[in-house]
Amino acid sequence: MDAQQWTSVERFLDHLRLERRLSPHTAVAYRRDLGCLRDYCDQAGVARFADLRSHHLRSFAAKSHAAGLGPRSIQRRLSGVRSFLDYLIREGELKHNPGADVSAPRAPRRLPGTLDPDQMATLLQVPGNDPATLRDRAMLELLYSSGLRLAELVGLDLGDVDLQDATVRVTGKGNKTRIVPVGRHAREAIGAWQRTRVQLAAGGERALFVGPRGTRISPRTVQARVSHWAKRSGLGQRVYPHLFRHSFATHVLESSGDLRGVQEMLGHADISTTQIYTHLDFQHLAQVYDKAHPRARRKAG
Repeated sequence: MDAQQWTSVERFLDHLRLERRLSPHTAVAYRRDLGCLRDYCDQAGVARFADLRSHHLRSFAAKSHAAGLGPRSIQRRLSGVRSFLDYLIREGELKHNPGADVSAPRAPRRLPGTLDPDQMATLLQVPGNDPATLRDRAMLELLYSSGLRLAELVGLDLGDVDLQDATVRVTGKGNKTRIVPVGRHAREAIGAWQRTRVQLAAGGERALFVGPRGTRISPRTVQARVSHWAKRSGLGQRVYPHLFRHSFATHVLESSGDLRGVQEMLGHADISTTQIYTHLDFQHLAQVYDKAHPRARRKAG
């Protein structure tokens, strides 16, 4: 690819700096990515940017991946290339963008962290009977018992929990309401908190859980209390409210195998969101297999 082709890149970079007011750092990243494209074109025998086709850019993405570039970095690189080619279209040098339908490899989905049942049992041993401790015990038990999101927990009102029916009415994402079972330990903890709640709650406050000022507890306060009890328990790892939800889903799925049931309890609109817990379940089974199966054990020495 001759130097004249690179002049269009320089004009594009000037356009980014002068017209779009992008930072010098961003311009450097564009220059680097387009330099990689030019190197690919030289290797593939593509003489002009106008000669690029979709299969070239797919090959460019594949070679970037083979060279060790991660999916997110490849997506950023392709985004820069598409912006440059769109610029060439506006300048009348191209008729269409061959990168419009080219995407990077999908990034592997990160599996959520969980606590095992023994770790969770240790965490839920919250000592004390003062009103704040009773509140904290009820919150932690309910997070694990019913797999609530943090926003769902702090949004609960007094009438949302039915201890006789052993259910909680939850308003989740998209303002959708669902009914979720509440376990025995959580019901006992909530009952104990409700009997002492009046000592902390401001007059007329409808929230089930209240903070130091007597009004609805804030997400930040819940996070702080979870962190406090995690440190007291000596677990030695970061614990946050959503970890209770991940642990709830994993433990229920391990015991029941009912993916649809877990989906309904979590309030997932799409079962593909719930399916991530099948990977966690498989990891658990794989670990059991590795430890227990005679053919899987490593030889000593």
